[in-house]
This record gives sequence, C-alpha cells and structure tokens, in this order.
Amino acid sequence: MNMLMKNNVERWELVKGNTTNDKKYPSAQPLYRSLDENLNDIRTTLGNSSDLVTRPFSIHKTSAAVLYMDGLVDKNTVQNFILESLMLEVSEKRHFTHHLYESIKEANLPIGEMSEVEDKQDLLKKLLSGETILLLDKQTKALSASTKGWRDRGVQETTSESVIRGPKEAFTETIRTNTALLRRKIKDPNLRVEAKTIGRKTCTDIAVVYLEGTAEKEVLDQVKERLNQIDIDAVLESGYIEEFIQDAQYSPFPTVYNSEKPDAIAGGILEGRVAILIDGTPNVLLVPALFVNFMQSSEDYYQRADIGTLVRLLRLFCFSVALFMPSIYIAFTTFHQEMIPPPLLISLASQREGVPFPAFVEALMMELTFEVLREAGVRLPKPVGSAVSIVGALVLGQSAVQAGLVSPAMVIVVAITAISSFVFPAYNMAISIRILRFPLMILAATFGLFGIILGMIAMVFHLCSLQSFGKPYMAPLAPMIGKDQKDVLIRLPHWGLLSRPSFFTKSDQKRVDSKSKER
Repeated sequence: MNMLMKNNVERWELVKGNTTNDKKYPSAQPLYRSLDENLNDIRTTLGNSSDLVTRPFSIHKTSAAVLYMDGLVDKNTVQNFILESLMLEVSEKRHFTHHLYESIKEANLPIGEMSEVEDKQDLLKKLLSGETILLLDKQTKALSASTKGWRDRGVQETTSESVIRGPKEAFTETIRTNTALLRRKIKDPNLRVEAKTIGRKTCTDIAVVYLEGTAEKEVLDQVKERLNQIDIDAVLESGYIEEFIQDAQYSPFPTVYNSEKPDAIAGGILEGRVAILIDGTPNVLLVPALFVNFMQSSEDYYQRADIGTLVRLLRLFCFSVALFMPSIYIAFTTFHQEMIPPPLLISLASQREGVPFPAFVEALMMELTFEVLREAGVRLPKPVGSAVSIVGALVLGQSAVQAGLVSPAMVIVVAITAISSFVFPAYNMAISIRILRFPLMILAATFGLFGIILGMIAMVFHLCSLQSFGKPYMAPLAPMIGKDQKDVLIRLPHWGLLSRPSFFTKSDQKRVDSKSKER
C-alpha cells in the first residue's frame, strides 16, 4: 500500500516538472506583409492540401483572400456573411472612416465571433479548427471568423446507459453541442465553461464546466493544474485525459467518473463537482468520483424514493455476488465441505463425480470462456454479436457439462456472477470487479475462506487509502458523515434532501427550502 502511494507521489512530482513553459510547441512566427507570401507559406505548410480553399479578390484596389478548410465550415455562412459582404457591400463603399482593415474588423462583417490573428501557428490552428481566415495585402494581421459547420451525428439516444424513465438524450462528439446540453439543464448564470486546448498535434478542445460558488476552489485548482501539466501530442478520447489526471495510477478501482448522459453530469455539477468535456468523444469526465457514485444512477432520482433505495441495495448485493461468489464456491467445495448442508453436498459430489479438474480450474476455465464470449459479443456487429454471445454461452455450457469438463453447479455459479456484473450503471466499475475476481479465486483455492477474508481486508484497506482530488474515496462511509447518509445506501424523498453532500462542497449547501416541505 505504501509503495502504491509512493509511486503515485513520484508520478505527480515527475508530471509537475513538465510546466507549460517546457512544452515544445512551435515558436511564434509573424505573418508577412505580402499577401502572396502568406498564401504561398500557408499552402506549403499544409502540403498543398486539396481541401484548402483559397478565394482571392480585391477590395478598393487592395488584394485580399479568404481561406477555409472544406468540410469544416458552413459554406452558406462563408458565402452569405463573409464573401458577399466583402465583395459586394464593402466594395461599393467609397469612403471609410477608418483604415480598410479596421473598418472591416469593426463594422463590415456580420459574424458574431471574430478574433485577430498575428501569428502563423495561431492562424493555422484556427484554420484547421473550422474558422475562416481573411488576409489583406500589406497587413501583418489577419481576421478569423467562426464559421464551424462540420457534420455530426446529432443528439441521439444513449447506447451504453439505457434508462426506463428519464431523459434519453446523450452527448455527441461535438463539444459545443455538449456544452449546450448542459446549459439546457442548468440555466444558472454561475455555470462556468472554461476552454483549454491539449495536444500538440490534435489541438483538442477541452471545456471545464463547474458551478461557481458551489464547486470547491481547492478541487477546481487541482483540476486546472493537472490539465495544464498534460503535455501529449494527441488526445483522441477522454480516456487520454483520465489517465493523466486520476489519483491512483495502479488501482483497479476508477477514481474518475465518466458518462454520456447530460442529466447525470448536470446532477454531479449541481452537487459541486467539476465536469471535463473533450471534443471528439461523447464520454464526459466528472471529478471527484467516490465509490458510492459508481453504485448510483441518475434514474434513482426519477423513481420514487423507496424504489430508488431498493435498487441501490440490490446493486450492493450484486457487487458482493459478482466479486465473491466464485471464490466462495471454490472455498466451500475444496476446504469447507462441512459448511454445506448434507443434501446439497451429496448433489454437488454426484455432479463432480466425473469431472477431472479441481473446482478452481473449473471456475477459471468457465470465467475465461465467458470473458471471451463477452468481448466477442461487444466487438461483433450488433445483429450478430448478441446471437453469438447468447447461443455461444448456452452451447458451450451444455457441451462442457455433457463432456464432463465442468459440473452443472459451476455453470450456474458463473452465470449468476456474470448477470450480477451487468447490474452496475458504471461500466468501469464492472471491469474492476472482473479484474479482482481472479485474485480472490486464487486466494480461495489456496487458503479457503481465510484467503477470501484476507483478500477482503486488503481490498477494504486499499479502498480507504484512495482519494479522488483530495476527497476520501469511501466518503461518506469512511470517514462516516452522518448528515450525508440520506443519499448513499438509501435515498430520501426530494423534499428530504435539504442540503448538498458536504464532502463535495462546503458552501452553498442549501438545496431545498424547509418551508417547501410544509403541506
């Protein structure tokens, strides 16, 4: 345990050495005064790419050019609000109160978002991000207009977190669409969306979203610091960012929550947590993430309180079943037969009469086979994947029993374990249980129940030693926080959730006015 904490500290000390000043980004290069030199330089830098569109024209005897990347911009916006304005309206004007460049910048382009560019690298970054560049001859500055308009799949129903009651919409791969989905949920002026760019090659847009006055400043500072310390050439998915900012690098338990449901992320933000949106992926990160958060679902708050409580307790029961059931079966059948009722013991003995392998080898073969079938079902096309996983499990299980390789009881144990692992709303927590199941099986085959208890104690010690952005991973259970128990194992009705969890926020804890409880 101490070695794990030491490695984690050393990792962060190593990362802190990579400050933003040490990043090897290209040095600043000013633009040329000549329009032709700027155009030739940009074409050469981009390798004369066929998707680079250049439209040269003249305004009052001044050469100009509009540049954009085909497929990344809205062509109607470029045509109607930039080219038409410049080539018709501006050209018809005979007098300008300012210089031509200043007049275009201040009053002649009907574009909402516009910025000034003086550096070549900044120009290329904006050009490759879907913005349109306006260059004028004898000017070392350029204008960048926001005309992003690439195609995306739109807001669709979530595929990985299905719900019966609640919003069906999911995040998309476009970061601006995702921030809009959160704005629709939280119409509060204190909602902050701070933009960052990470990745030397990809220049991926990142958005840090939080509720000012509710999110703790210490947590927010840690999030920003860890993001600023990331120096990587590419960020293609939120998993890249997650591995850099997570606390426990070698722990099987996740310390960063991710979801593609806007209502789940909005609920976390309202509790005082910080969301991290990454362009190009629908999976949004949420920190801090505690153990109890992975046992909860946004649908718990859409059902009645008694139903939500029952489902949560069911998840905790399934957590124990998925983690310990194969190990307990191995321990009982190998070392502790006296703990099995005689009729059941006789039935198990008769089933295992022709099986040539011990219980541990049986369980290991069946668990590995099921993991292979699970992965095959995920990777295969949808029409084929479900059929292969279901039919494959039935055929292989029945064939293994008839061939005398495994006992029917072992098939039942593995099936119940597999079904229990599907109950968790967070997929990464289910993966953690799948990983820990095998060491527990080894301990059970070696030491019996004593090995299972030893593994359980080590796991509890490890869980209690973890932190997520300065917050104890097992809070509010360890340390025990009495006033926060109203929304952990059980869920009180909404009129009973008077305050936000104190382990996420110390300020703005009031959630429900006590007067609203009066009937």
